[in-house]
Amino acid sequence: MNSGHTWKFFRAGGFDQVRLDTGSDLAALGELDQKLWTALACPARGLEFDARTLALIDTDNDGRIRAPEIIAATRWACASLKNPDDLVKSSDSLPLRAINDATAEGKQLLSCAQQILANLGKKNAEVLTLEDTSDTVKIFAQTRFNGDGIIPAEAADAAADQAVIADIIACAGAETDRSGLPGVSQAKVDLFFTEAQAYSDWWKKAEGDQVILPLGVATEAAFAAVQAVRRKVDDYFTRCRLAGFDPRAITALNREEKEYLTFTAKDLTIFTAEIAALPLARIEADRPLPLKEGLNPAWTDAIAKLHTDAIKPLLGESTYLTEADWLILNVKLAPYEAWSAGKVGALVEKLGLPRIREILAGKARETITGLIATDKALEPEANAIAAVDRLVRYHRDLYRLLNNFVSFRDFYQRSARAIFQAGTLYLDQRSCDLVLGVEDGGKHAIMATLAGSYLAYCDCARPASGEKRQIVAAFTDGDSDNLMVGRNGIFYDRQGRDWDATISRIVENPISIRQAFWSPYKRLARFIQEQAAKRAAAADAKSMDQLTQTAAGAESAGAGKPVEPKKIDTGLISALAIGAGGLGAMLGAVVGGFLGLGFYMPLGVIGVLLLISGPSMILAWLKLRQRNLGPLLDANGWAVNTKARINVPFGRSLTKVAEPPRGAASDLVDPFADGKSGRNWTLFVLALLAALAATLFYVHRTYQLSITRRDAGKQQGTNAVSAVSTNAVTNAVAPAK
Repeated sequence: MNSGHTWKFFRAGGFDQVRLDTGSDLAALGELDQKLWTALACPARGLEFDARTLALIDTDNDGRIRAPEIIAATRWACASLKNPDDLVKSSDSLPLRAINDATAEGKQLLSCAQQILANLGKKNAEVLTLEDTSDTVKIFAQTRFNGDGIIPAEAADAAADQAVIADIIACAGAETDRSGLPGVSQAKVDLFFTEAQAYSDWWKKAEGDQVILPLGVATEAAFAAVQAVRRKVDDYFTRCRLAGFDPRAITALNREEKEYLTFTAKDLTIFTAEIAALPLARIEADRPLPLKEGLNPAWTDAIAKLHTDAIKPLLGESTYLTEADWLILNVKLAPYEAWSAGKVGALVEKLGLPRIREILAGKARETITGLIATDKALEPEANAIAAVDRLVRYHRDLYRLLNNFVSFRDFYQRSARAIFQAGTLYLDQRSCDLVLGVEDGGKHAIMATLAGSYLAYCDCARPASGEKRQIVAAFTDGDSDNLMVGRNGIFYDRQGRDWDATISRIVENPISIRQAFWSPYKRLARFIQEQAAKRAAAADAKSMDQLTQTAAGAESAGAGKPVEPKKIDTGLISALAIGAGGLGAMLGAVVGGFLGLGFYMPLGVIGVLLLISGPSMILAWLKLRQRNLGPLLDANGWAVNTKARINVPFGRSLTKVAEPPRGAASDLVDPFADGKSGRNWTLFVLALLAALAATLFYVHRTYQLSITRRDAGKQQGTNAVSAVSTNAVTNAVAPAK
């Protein structure tokens, strides 16, 4: 892509990154080829960055920030300021004179900024801060209308209208006004009045109709009483019919005695489910339902209400209810049941029919609708207030975001922490600055393994508050000898809060060349320790077995023949002597061969060391060259556009190893040091020298053998030539004779 702007680049992380130093660089950002961007997308959450600013940039609200959204935000911010260089200052204070009032939008921004300051009691202020714009409750606290189309009850002048708004909120729910108060929108108002009118019209169908409302407003209570026991009464009369059909079924219909035994063994109340499941009364052929006595105690109250609210008003006073009367009762309430099934306007029912009709008869709907329209008319000004807040946030945050998105300048220059760095982990006498927050360590590790770094995933917690989180830390200096799952450390987040951190997962990779140099010797030492421990354990077990057998033999022998002393094995002693002599001869030969190198002895030592440690160091060097920040961020939802390397020198700046401060005085004598440490180090050095000497002797011996074989070959060739010459002379002289 051709661009008229002259760009500057700096090299870090193994790739060229664009420098964004001036407002003209920002204004021309849309012209920069996106192949040169360090990242093309990042998540809008989980970063050490103002969440509100990210939400403003994320115009499609998909939770991700993409390059086109970055370009649009930068272009708008540059156009809204007289001098785009102001964005580079990253200040949270926006001077009013910096707003570009040469455009219509700029004029509205300036006017709105002045209105905000006036609302806050700062009419003569010349600077707008983020604190001024972030609290919309304060901005709109003194205004009745704020352009959001939501009216609180306080916006109405008349108490009656305020009461209606309160009723709407009670029935349809509240919406929060920009002033922070609960209010209603036009949609809520329309819903409420639609439901109210429907409820009133539904009642009109039944009012004055004796068929639908045989008891007037009391019909509702009568129907409710019937509905409460309908299933149980139907069950009773059906059982009585079966008893008349076959008397043998009476016992089963009344429930057998053994069924009572299943629940009478425990504490009972009349509300126990097993009691409620029993018939309403004793089952007999053609027996009416008693209303006073002999009832199931779980249903006494419900039957009493049936008698009071339905039977007595509709059928007259009675102590029994026949099946025929039950059918008549249901027939009389059937029209009400059909009408009730078509109920509408249930949303407002709790206000009661009189209140609903009072509201419908008044002018509240027109008044509230007018208030909402007045408020909505101020929407452009209110949106401009939101735009002022957006400009103030961009004025403070946008430049920093660009240096963590278009380039990773903050990360590689180490002048400020990158927005993806979650804090610092202190563990194993090191502090790790490359720490990222993660949601699922297992999923993150699948991608992060490709980063080539030594990673420690930690579970973090703050017991006092119950907060928990997961992090991953890259160890880029030191060694991994003392890093293992379960080790504890302290994590400090970007707000300075401390968290308990415990390693839960490790991704192994080389940390440093120094560690790679010593790793073969450490592995050998661990192997020797493991073998020594195994042999010691085996010897201990064998010794215990022999001791047990000896004790058992002595016990069985009793006072018998005394145990003969064990004879000395002279053959074993001879073998040991021969072995010792051979070992001495070998060591002598090794030392002699080593000393025979003369001037080249130091080179031989270096060569042996490189022979042992070289492969490990080369492998580590190759892997360290491949350390890459990209997979770590990609696993968190970024789209990193390049291979952002973490070389050895830069890695050392990300992980600090403990060292005494300058000028510190140290007493290096440990009063509780191991008294045999000197001897152990001496033995270790001697063993190491012996191993080196043996290797040198082998190399020297091989070289001498090759020389000897070469000389022998030359001598054999000379003898063969001499023999051929002699035979030729002899053959020539013989014919002459």
